[in-house]
Amino acid sequence: MFTRPLRNAWHHLRYIPLWSALTMTRWRAFDLRAQALGTAIGATMRWFPPARHRFDRELRRVYPDMPRAERMRLCREMGRHMGRTLFEVYHNAEFQTRQERFHVSGPGLAALEAARAAGKGAIIVSGHFGQWDAVRAVLKARGMETGAVYRPQTNRHYQRLLETGVRAGGEPVLATGRLGTSALVRHLRKGGFAAILLDEKFAEGVRLPFLGHPALTSLAAARLALKYDLPMVPAYGTRAENGADVEVEFEAPIPHTDPETMTRAFNDSISARIHARPEQWYWMLRRWQGA
Repeated sequence: MFTRPLRNAWHHLRYIPLWSALTMTRWRAFDLRAQALGTAIGATMRWFPPARHRFDRELRRVYPDMPRAERMRLCREMGRHMGRTLFEVYHNAEFQTRQERFHVSGPGLAALEAARAAGKGAIIVSGHFGQWDAVRAVLKARGMETGAVYRPQTNRHYQRLLETGVRAGGEPVLATGRLGTSALVRHLRKGGFAAILLDEKFAEGVRLPFLGHPALTSLAAARLALKYDLPMVPAYGTRAENGADVEVEFEAPIPHTDPETMTRAFNDSISARIHARPEQWYWMLRRWQGA
């Protein structure tokens, strides 16, 4: 009978560090608040052994010969980037107004505009790289509001913050699972746009190369693109050196072939981005676990 009270207490305890960081900086300007949370998480990644060891294990899988000093630098930098991104997602309503910070390029944007003009839906595929929600911010500002598929958090405080932020970025917000998939299909068939982060482990997926190693990968996005004749466009928000500006690039749509070939093409696409800027990918996903 103590299960629920203990669980609630644990949720509160785990939320205290983030609540403290967000509360202590709330009177500062947006960029300074984002930078503060990034600095805090960067320090945590560098000096909190469980987080550092988990990062180091995953990074060494891909870069076995990287010197330790460089790995530790990347650990800190990844935390800094992810902290800023989480702050911006949690405060997405304000983040969406900062369109002057987004620098847009790539042929995929024209493909999405053509789909919208034709009344068709579209699937935007990305990953936990850079500032991934800048992609939806750019589309929403151009009249192409884009829903999101996301994995709910087990901690109710994090869940509340995350869902509020994701919803501010564009509707509908669809949780992973059977009900979310059904709602996603209805949304796409009505001409809606949806963004899916495809770089997480999917237990029922197929083993496809990701950064040179087999990883369980979902084929759902490619299957939907083929079934409903939708463009599947890889898009990324790469954070600039100043931390505040974001280069938002929409790659050309992945050619329609078969689900495995299309998903493999996406894995190759995001792998190239990660190799170019490894500090901007969230290495804590346990991407290869069980593969």
